[in-house]
Amino acid sequence: MTTTRLTSARVGGAALAAAAALAVFTALPASTAYAATGTFSYHSSQSGDLELDAPDNGECYLLLQGATSVRNRTDAGARVYYDQGCEELADTLVPGDGRTFTDPLARSVKFG
Repeated sequence: MTTTRLTSARVGGAALAAAAALAVFTALPASTAYAATGTFSYHSSQSGDLELDAPDNGECYLLLQGATSVRNRTDAGARVYYDQGCEELADTLVPGDGRTFTDPLARSVKFG
C-alpha cells in the first residue's frame, strides 16, 4: 500500500479548479425551455377554432373562454386542466390524441 502526500500548493490548486468548475456550472440556466414541435388546436364555443403553434414545454397556456374540444398535434405530451392555472388536471394527451369536453370545459394546457 502506498500513501501519497499532497503538498498544500497542490491541494490549493485542486480546490481552486473545483471552485472554478462549480462557478461555471451554477452560472448555466437551471432548465432550458424547449418548444414542442407542431400545433395544439382547440375549439371554443365563443372564440371558434384556435391554435397554439410550437408551445414551450413547461409553460401554462390559457385556453380562451374554455375549450369544448382539444387536439394535440405536437411531439410532446399535453396535460389539459379544468382551471386557468394548470392545477386541476382533466386529462393527459399523448401526441396525436384529442378529447371533447362538455361541463366543465378545459381552461388551460401545459406541455412536456
